[in-house]
Amino acid sequence: MRTHPVDATSVLSLLPTHPRVLALGEPTHGEDLLLDVRNHLFRHLIDEAGYRTVAVESDCLLALTVDDYVTGGPGTLDDAMTNGFSHNFGTSAANRDLVRWMRESNQHRDPADRLRFAGIDGPLEISGPESPRTALTTLHTYLTAHLNPDLLPCTADTLDALLGADEPWTNPATMYDPATSIGRTPQARELRLIADDLAALVDADTPHLIAATSRDAWDRARLHARTATGLLRYHAWMADPSPSRLDHLVRIRDTMMAENLLALAERGPTLVYAHNSHLQRDASSMRMGDHHLRWCSAGALTAARLGTGYAFLATALGTIRHHGVGTPPADTVEGHLYTLDRQDPFLVDPHTLAATFTGTPRVSEWFGYAGLDPAHLPNTDGIVYIRDCPQP
Repeated sequence: MRTHPVDATSVLSLLPTHPRVLALGEPTHGEDLLLDVRNHLFRHLIDEAGYRTVAVESDCLLALTVDDYVTGGPGTLDDAMTNGFSHNFGTSAANRDLVRWMRESNQHRDPADRLRFAGIDGPLEISGPESPRTALTTLHTYLTAHLNPDLLPCTADTLDALLGADEPWTNPATMYDPATSIGRTPQARELRLIADDLAALVDADTPHLIAATSRDAWDRARLHARTATGLLRYHAWMADPSPSRLDHLVRIRDTMMAENLLALAERGPTLVYAHNSHLQRDASSMRMGDHHLRWCSAGALTAARLGTGYAFLATALGTIRHHGVGTPPADTVEGHLYTLDRQDPFLVDPHTLAATFTGTPRVSEWFGYAGLDPAHLPNTDGIVYIRDCPQP
C-alpha cells in the first residue's frame, strides 16, 4: 500500500479541491503525541495553503480569550491557557505550543493576514452546561450600545432577574435527573424568547452594526447569539423526562458545533481539530447506559452545506498501552495498517484502502478510545496513522 508523509502537499493531493474547512479528527482525547502531529500538519497548511483560522473542540466563548492573545492582545500565555480552554485542554503542552506559535507568527504578519483561534464547542462541560448569563448579557450590552434601546425586548435589569443565580443552571445533578433542571421554568422559557429576539436584532441590523463597530465585533455578537439560543435549548431538553432526552442533547451539541464551523468558514479558510465522532461525514453513535444514540455529527452537518468545501482526515491509532489498548486485531483498519513497515506517522488514502480491505470495527475495552469503522472509509478523505502512542 502506498503511504504519504503527513504534510500539506500530501493532504491536498488527496482532495478534489482546496476545502474551505479542513478537519482533522482524533480517536481519543488527552494524548499530546496526537496534538504534536496536529501542530506539525496545521503549521504546514497555514504556511503553504493559506489557512488562517485554527479551531478546536473547546468552549467557543472561552476561546475568545485565546484569540485575543494570539492576535496580540494583553495578558500572558499562562492566562490564555488557564482561562481560554474547556475540558482541561489548557493543561496540554502541545496546545500551549500551538498558542505560543500562533502569537509569535502573528508578530510578523499584516493585521489582515493574522492567524485566528476559535472553539467550536458550546459551553457544555461533561458535568453539565453553563449558565446562559455570559452569552446573553454580552449580547444585550453590545446591542444596547449600538441600537435604540426601545428595540430590545427587555432591560439589563430584567435580564438579570430572569437569569437569577448561576448555581441552578450549572447543577451537575441535572445530567442524571431532569427534575433538578431549571431549563423549563417560566423564567427559562421567557429567556428563550428574549434570546431569539436579540439574535434576530443582530441579523436585522447587520449593516448598521458592522459600520458602527466592526465585522469582527459583529461576528462575536453572532457567536454570543448562537451560544445563548443553543444553551437555552440544551437546558430545556436537560429538563425533559422523556426517553428522547439524550438524543436531543447530542444533536443540539453537534448542531452548535456545526453552526460555529460554518460561521468560521464565512470568515476564511479554517482548520479544525476535534474527536473523529464530531467531524466524520457518517452518522455518529454511542451507547449511554441502555440508550443507543445515533446522530449527525458537526462534520456531517457542515459537509452537507459546504460539499467539497469540507474535507475530513481521521486519525487512527495502533496502541495506547498505558490505557490497555494493545496491538490491534488484524481484521481492523488499525490492525491492517499496523503491519506496514512505515515511519510514524504516515498518511493513507482511505479510498485505496477501501478497495482492497474488508474488516470489522475495532472494539476497545477502554471507553476513552474509539476505533475506525471500515464502513466509513468511502466518506473519509485521508487517514493519519500512528502506530504507538507512548505513555506521557
